Amino acid sequence: MTKTINGATFRKMIFAGCSNLEQNKKYVDSLNVFPVPDGDTGTNMFLTLKSATNELNNCTSNNLEDLSDALEKGALRGARGNSGVILSQILKGIARVTKTCSEITTKQFAKALKEGAAIAYQAVAKPKEGTILTVIRVMAEEATAAAKKMPEFEEFMKYVIDKGEEILQKTPELLPVLAKAGVIDAGGRGLMVVFQGFYRIIINDESFEFEMVDTAKTLDNIKEFHVNLEALADIEFGYCTEFMIIHMFKKTTESDIDKLREKLLAIGDSLICTGDLSLVKVHVHTNEPNKALGYALELGELFNLKIENMREQNRELRKNATIKNQKPYGMVSVCAGDGISAVFKDLGVDYVIEGGQTMNPSADDIAKAIEAVPSNLVYVFPNNKNIILAAEQAKALTQKQVVVIPTTTVPQGISAILAFNADSNKEENISAMNESSKMVRSGSITSAVRTTNVDGFEIKEGDIIGLDESHIRARSENLDEALLNLVENLVNDESVNITLFYGAGIDEKKANNIQQKISEKYENCEVTAIYGGQPVYYYIVSVE
Repeated sequence: MTKTINGATFRKMIFAGCSNLEQNKKYVDSLNVFPVPDGDTGTNMFLTLKSATNELNNCTSNNLEDLSDALEKGALRGARGNSGVILSQILKGIARVTKTCSEITTKQFAKALKEGAAIAYQAVAKPKEGTILTVIRVMAEEATAAAKKMPEFEEFMKYVIDKGEEILQKTPELLPVLAKAGVIDAGGRGLMVVFQGFYRIIINDESFEFEMVDTAKTLDNIKEFHVNLEALADIEFGYCTEFMIIHMFKKTTESDIDKLREKLLAIGDSLICTGDLSLVKVHVHTNEPNKALGYALELGELFNLKIENMREQNRELRKNATIKNQKPYGMVSVCAGDGISAVFKDLGVDYVIEGGQTMNPSADDIAKAIEAVPSNLVYVFPNNKNIILAAEQAKALTQKQVVVIPTTTVPQGISAILAFNADSNKEENISAMNESSKMVRSGSITSAVRTTNVDGFEIKEGDIIGLDESHIRARSENLDEALLNLVENLVNDESVNITLFYGAGIDEKKANNIQQKISEKYENCEVTAIYGGQPVYYYIVSVE
């Protein structure tokens, strides 16, 4: 059991937190609810932590003092947006404590969290409860109490994370805008993602495979959150102003930084002003960015200056929303896997329902998605034979005109959408999409869940099996062999494209290796490997 953390482990923890956040930053981004954000929460937090890891890479020592200095410096320099700045302050507080340690105990880690929470609160002029600040504060409080009776990090860290998750799920009760949107706080979730990365190192699990799911955001919430675009025009402070102050004048003192904070608060809001005589980072919403810059120039030189017109962002948002609400048609697709979901969205699908094999959405789920699409004509792509009837039934639950294209696989759905022509009428598109979906040959690779004898194969539980749309076509104890055999069954003399969507359990290197093997075997075909992220199936195969 682990009772102390040394520099090498501390370094790994930061990298694991960053890796986990990178994998989940899009998910964290999706929890943003503010209509004129300064940036995407997950992306900003990731880039902040990535800057810290870059600084750690340049640190050749595993001494905790050196590592902590690098962590603080890198996080402060890389901080972006409110969420990134707050994360950098949490890390700054942690580093201020860990740099004094030869090795970190649970009591010292609890003290570090407490310091991180305190500095983060100080950095925000008007702290709001129900945000990342609440999450880190409660975690710090719980850690302080737990450390007295939990000297081993495995138990201690799990307890702290569990308590963090508990308060995170309560953030909608503390911040009404979260409850209205049906989400938990994005910054709080990002923080939990980082700490879960820490925990994996503590328990010696360096796989960094995570899937974040929150029950607070469900399909039932779709119609409950409506942004009042007209009200957004009344933005009190119109310019989001960010900059750093470097190379301070010799006359500048810590007191001057405090006075700067007071001056900025008098001309704006959403203020974060952090740092010391080596570097100060400022974020403020104001109508007088010239004054903000003038105040800063009294202390030193300006660096990384950025001013954004939030009122113009609002006008663009309203313009886009108006255009969006005038769409002549819309699309809803069902699929599983964030990569496949991204493909459908890139093709113009308005709403992707998470579902598929083992996760069949109800007719009501599909109807709610249809209602969420800003068009009276909606095309639905079930992409699974077990979902087609539910999609048809959804027609009776909406007043909109619904066309179900009876796709039974993800490749069929993609092929059908690619055949859509915005200049054609409904009947022409229905015919083209149905015809196109039938021209693609689909397959999938998964594991057998029981022992059986079917389609001429004696299959044991755990065997790798390859299926086309209706039959088992391959069986092996080896994944690549099963995939090669399946592709051989799908390819014919007219085939020109082979696409492999690799699932959540397959890494990119492995997918690229098998792609190369298939390319060498089928020289006349263009072979592509695309991240699908789907559960259940190692690969989904499309042959055209």
